[in-house]
Amino acid sequence: MKRIATVLLLGLLAACGDGGKKAPSSSAASAPPPAEVDVIVVKPGVANLSQDLPGRLSAKRSAQVRARIEGVVEKRLFAEGTDIKAGAPLFRIDARSYRATAAAAEADLAAVKASLDRYGPLLAIKAVSQQEFDQAQAKFKQAEAAVAKANLDLENANPTAPISGRIGRALVTEGALVGKGEATHLATIEQIDPIRVEFTQSYADLLRLQRAIKSGQQKKAASAQVELVLDDGSVFPLKGRLQFQDLAVDPNTGAVALRAEFPNPHRELLPGTFVQVRLPQASIDNVIRVPQRALSGGPKGQSVMVVDAEGKVQVRPVKTGTMAGQDFVITDGLKGGEQVIVNGLQKARPGSVVKPTPWNPAEPLLSRPKGPPGSTPAALKLETKLEKKQ
Repeated sequence: MKRIATVLLLGLLAACGDGGKKAPSSSAASAPPPAEVDVIVVKPGVANLSQDLPGRLSAKRSAQVRARIEGVVEKRLFAEGTDIKAGAPLFRIDARSYRATAAAAEADLAAVKASLDRYGPLLAIKAVSQQEFDQAQAKFKQAEAAVAKANLDLENANPTAPISGRIGRALVTEGALVGKGEATHLATIEQIDPIRVEFTQSYADLLRLQRAIKSGQQKKAASAQVELVLDDGSVFPLKGRLQFQDLAVDPNTGAVALRAEFPNPHRELLPGTFVQVRLPQASIDNVIRVPQRALSGGPKGQSVMVVDAEGKVQVRPVKTGTMAGQDFVITDGLKGGEQVIVNGLQKARPGSVVKPTPWNPAEPLLSRPKGPPGSTPAALKLETKLEKKQ
């Protein structure tokens, strides 16, 4: 019994002699690492201000092909929705009656010319009067005009394209009677490369901009190039140029009409589409700008999330001004040097610790592999092949 008591006592002493150290808890050992967020370090710089204005695309040139003579359409000579050249034949109208008229006019002209040729020598010997000779000349001119009219009608029996461009659908079919009482609309040709966009700008905004430039608060935009924002929010890759600004203000809307042209080599832009025109306004020096995606809205206004020196997330209320491309100009709330979270806002909570990494806008598209985390290159290749088969 004494020996057992001694062993127990030694065990208790060993347990108490660990220096008060505690074994690490399993929860502390398995704590997840800080969430990664993409950040930008904001700093003052030059901001090129722009304004998005609603507009509509329209063809640079548009021509309506109409029937100039009366007749029955025999055949359509073009493929609908294709590009054609100026002068290309489009329709064939029954021209048998016009050919007969042209032949009769030619014969009449030949007879009148022969008569006039006889009157010439007779006038020299006073066998005919000057009045008779003048009447013969008038008949000859009338016969010439009749031949020209008959040949023109014969030519109009084959309507051609007045301009180069893309032709739409045919508005008449074979067997249709056209040109009876009116010039029947047969088809429409539109030139869409380059393509125009018509839009308007508020005169009040224009006046405010002019005053800001005059006072020196802003500088006039150096370029007349404009951008096109499509319906899905993407920016058209080719830039256009401002071509026209009206000198008068529309009394109904209080706006000024503007027009720009964009290259459209692949015919991606179609007339009638509603778009947004990103118009350069001016430039401002020594301002801070952040991407639109970094801003959050709430009942108290707009804010951004920043990462402090300890790696903790803080909410920073800000005030925004105008747009500079796809960025907002910050007028209050940021001084420069702050790490603003751009991606990973859903993982960042105020007061939580995060791991900031520099934001690379092209990274999600260029360097991040497709597929779940841990996928091997072979698995990704197999996944791509399966997607192609589907």
